[in-house]
Amino acid sequence: MRRRWRDGRGTLVVHGERGDVPVPLETASSYRARTKGLLGRDTVDGALLLSPANSVHTFGMRFPIDVAYLDRRLNVIAVRTMKPGRLGLPRLRARHVLEAGGGAMAGWGVRVGGRVTVRAD
Repeated sequence: MRRRWRDGRGTLVVHGERGDVPVPLETASSYRARTKGLLGRDTVDGALLLSPANSVHTFGMRFPIDVAYLDRRLNVIAVRTMKPGRLGLPRLRARHVLEAGGGAMAGWGVRVGGRVTVRAD
């Protein structure tokens, strides 16, 4: 089952110990949207899903971000907090990358082995 999203908005649902936590989501699936990502922003409202992607960088970022690497079934395979000016290592099994403001993912319950779903608006 291959997922293909369009650039736009939706809802990320984090499934975990706290139940289902809905989070505002922006999707970046075009080359241009993925390349821009969170660059030039001072904050992010909710999360940004980059798809397809298996690595990110924070060069030109103005704030630290949380990064979750997701496999093709949207299972979380790694979660990292990255300061500005860093290069993240590619994850071989990752097909999507989820970005949010530093510390946000812990509050939502995003952790390795967890699962998320995406609802497009």
